[in-house]
Amino acid sequence: MEMAHLDISSIRQDFPVLDQEVHGKKLVYLDSAATCQTPRAVTDALAAFYDQDCANIHRGVYELSQRATDLYEAARGKVQAFMNAAEASEIIFTRGTTEAINLVASSLGEQIVGSGDEVIVSEMEHHSNIVPWQMLCERKGATLKVIPINDEGELILEEYERLLCGKTRIVAVGHVSNALGTINPIKDIIRKAHKAGALVVVDGAQAVPHASVDVQDLDCDFYAFSGHKLYGPTGVGALYGKKDLLNSMPPWQGGGDMILSVTFEETLYAGLPAKFEAGTPNIAGAIGLGAAIDYVTAIGMNRIAEYEQTLLKYATEALGAVPGLRMIGTAAHKVAVCSFEVEGLHPHDIGTLLDLEGVAIRTGHHCAQPVMKRFAVPATARASFGIYNTREEVDALVKALLKAREVFGL
Repeated sequence: MEMAHLDISSIRQDFPVLDQEVHGKKLVYLDSAATCQTPRAVTDALAAFYDQDCANIHRGVYELSQRATDLYEAARGKVQAFMNAAEASEIIFTRGTTEAINLVASSLGEQIVGSGDEVIVSEMEHHSNIVPWQMLCERKGATLKVIPINDEGELILEEYERLLCGKTRIVAVGHVSNALGTINPIKDIIRKAHKAGALVVVDGAQAVPHASVDVQDLDCDFYAFSGHKLYGPTGVGALYGKKDLLNSMPPWQGGGDMILSVTFEETLYAGLPAKFEAGTPNIAGAIGLGAAIDYVTAIGMNRIAEYEQTLLKYATEALGAVPGLRMIGTAAHKVAVCSFEVEGLHPHDIGTLLDLEGVAIRTGHHCAQPVMKRFAVPATARASFGIYNTREEVDALVKALLKAREVFGL
C-alpha cells in the first residue's frame, strides 16, 4: 500500500510528461536512474528566468544582470544547504557529475599523484568515475587499483582495506551504483581512506535523488552530482569540495569570470568559487537545479526514501515471479533500481518489446562495463524508479515482461 502521507497522484500531476501515450499505451517511465523527469516547478523557474531576468551574471551593473546574479548565487546557496556544506564557496557549478570528476582529476590529481602512486576505484563504478582516473594514471605513471564486488553486488571491504597503503593518493567511489542500485558504506570507506592518508572523491549522482546527503557528516573531500538525476535540468550539476583543498588547487579552465586581473605578463585568479567557473555558466540550469532542490526538499528526502524503499520491495517481489528472470545486484542496501536478465531474451529485445507496451526501461551496459563483465552478462535490463512511480506501473512492467516471453515462445 502506498504511504498515506505521500499523495503520489498529486505528485504525478507535477510532471506533465507522464500524462501521455506511447504506441497507444499509457506511458510508464522507469528510467529515472538515467534521467529523472522534470516537475513544473523547475520548468516554470527556467521560463521565468528567460522571460524576465535573462542576462549575464557577475558583470553587469544594470538591473537584469543583478537579478540574474542574485538568482544564480541563491541557487548555489540552495545546493550548499541541500548538501550541508560549510560555505557556499565550497559549491562549484559544473555541467554535471562527469565534468566535476574530471575537474578534480585534472586539477587536484595533477598536483598530488605522481609516478608510482596509486588511485583506487571500485568494480561497480560508472565509466565517468573510471576513465578520468585512468587518464590521470597514464599521464603520471601511477597505478589504478580496483575494489572487487561480491555476487550480491556489494564491495568487498576487506579487499579495499588491503588495497589501501602509503602509495594511495585518491579513492574515487560511487555512493550508489547506477547499474546495481547498491548503497555503499561511504562514510566507512572515507574514514578508512583518510586513515591511510588518501583523499576521497564521491560520485553522488545516484545518491542525491534518493536520500539526504550531509558532506560534513560524511567528511568526504569532494562530492559530485548531476541536476538531471535530481528532477532538475540537464547540463548542470555541482561539485562540493573542502575549502582548503579547493583553494590549493589550480584552475582547470581559463577564461572570463575566473580572474582578478589579466596582463600579458601575469594573470591573477579569482577566489572561490569563481576560480573554477570560467566563462558564462549555465545560468538557467543552475536556477532550475535550485528549483528542483526546493521541490524535493518540500516533499522531504526522508519521505522520498521511505516511499521508494516500499516500491523497491514490491517490485523485487513482483519481478521474482517472472519465469527465467534473474536479478543482477541483490545488495542488502539498495535504492529503487532493479537490473535483471530474462533467460532466452536479449536485453535489447526486452527494451524494444516493453516500449511497444508503453514501458520505458534502460537496456545495455549502463556505462558500467566492468559490472557486466563481473556478472558475465553482455548487458542488463534496468527499471529504475522515482517519486512519481506507482505499484500499478510495476504491475505494468511485469505484464509487459510476461508478454515479451510469449512473443519469443518462452
